[in-house]
Amino acid sequence: MAQKGGNLKTRLRRRSRVVAQIARALRLFVPMLRDVLRGRYRPVPWPAMLWMLAALAYLVSPLDLIPDVLVLVGVLDDAVIVGWLLTRVDAALAPYRAWREGGVGANEDDASTT
Repeated sequence: MAQKGGNLKTRLRRRSRVVAQIARALRLFVPMLRDVLRGRYRPVPWPAMLWMLAALAYLVSPLDLIPDVLVLVGVLDDAVIVGWLLTRVDAALAPYRAWREGGVGANEDDASTT
């Protein structure tokens, strides 16, 4: 029984880390987009943009892995797939997060070449 409890704690901890990644991706994406459009952050993080586009496209697309007609399972597959895509967004935003926290990085390279 202790083994199952340990597994449950580990699984919950892992899930909470994924939820934190998803929340962080959603919180950082709009400010990153604003910084890119205003020219404050370069290079453009294309992987983050593409992962976010894929997540949005999957949400609005009528094509699903499991149809939403199967109410609980259909919605659950959307949540799992979009959640996974948002963890990819979070991973792709790591350089932006470092730049934002430290104020160094991407734009310095551009300034030194001009």
